[in-house]
Amino acid sequence: MKIERFEDIISWQKSRNLSIIIYSLLKNNHDLGFKDQIQRAVISISNNIAEGYERRSNKEFKQFLYIAKGSCGEVRSMLYIALELNYISRTEFEQTYNLGIEISKLISGLIRTL
Repeated sequence: MKIERFEDIISWQKSRNLSIIIYSLLKNNHDLGFKDQIQRAVISISNNIAEGYERRSNKEFKQFLYIAKGSCGEVRSMLYIALELNYISRTEFEQTYNLGIEISKLISGLIRTL
């Protein structure tokens, strides 16, 4: 499939879904510092994919993809903390963590193709 706009990128689509899930899981959480940090990290994934694509340079796009991949790792790291603090259930952890791994692999594949 040819990518004509950033919305066509599967890793962007899945990271957008991950953002919605994270926001929904933590909507009633009162740990504002934690909540802010994981929300900023998860939003950073899709935003960096979009911004990098819009730069129209493979070199710049790659750089933004590496940033997105780093943010994906940050989200997965914070999910462990969310689980240990009982902010999320084991099932919620596994679902979001696995989606994070999938997104990270998709971003790696995209980096390799550039």
